[in-house]
Parts: sequence; structure tokens; C-alpha cells
Amino acid sequence: MDNPMKLVIAIINDDDAPIILDSMREAGFFATKLSSSGGFLRLGNTTIICGVEADKVDDLLQIIREEGSSRSQVAPVVPTFFEALQAPVKVPVGGATIFVLDVEQFHKL
Repeated sequence: MDNPMKLVIAIINDDDAPIILDSMREAGFFATKLSSSGGFLRLGNTTIICGVEADKVDDLLQIIREEGSSRSQVAPVVPTFFEALQAPVKVPVGGATIFVLDVEQFHKL
């Protein structure tokens, strides 16, 4: 294989998804978008799955890095008996969690 393929799985904040996907499209990357959730706040995420040539992985990561913003958000307080003693907590949201995997075979039919 001349240029091996990689599978990039990027978990990003829903708020960042439209601009990241638009930038990816403009750069010629094709992706599958999945809705997902998780994390400390149980907020919605978008999981992007993209098959990409190995020498283009850095270009894709740069798009995600530039367009995905990391920021703080106040976490909701879970009601308890001592609710009056609890202060809201700021937690980081945004950014991305990215996995880059080797691909043994890639077929586009």
C-alpha cells in the first residue's frame, strides 16, 4: 500500500461540530457524524469518524485544533440535603478527544 490509511475518531462538543465539519469539507475530508453523550456534565457530543490517508492526519488534526475551542462552564449542582453549602463548580468543556487508528483495509463502494 503506497499511502496507508488511518481511522480518525474525534469526540467534540456539539457547539463546535458545525464549524469543524464545514472546515473539514472545505479541506476535502469526508466524515461520518454520530450524536453521542457523556462526560461529567452529560452534555451532547458529536463523534466524527473519518478515514484519511496517513500523510493527511496532521492536516485534519490541525483543523480540529483550530476550530474546536476549550472553555469553562458552570456545572449544575445536584440537589442534596446540604445544597445550601454547595457552590457551583466550573469544569472545562469543548476541545476534543481524538483517536488515530491504523486501518488494515479501506473500501469505498
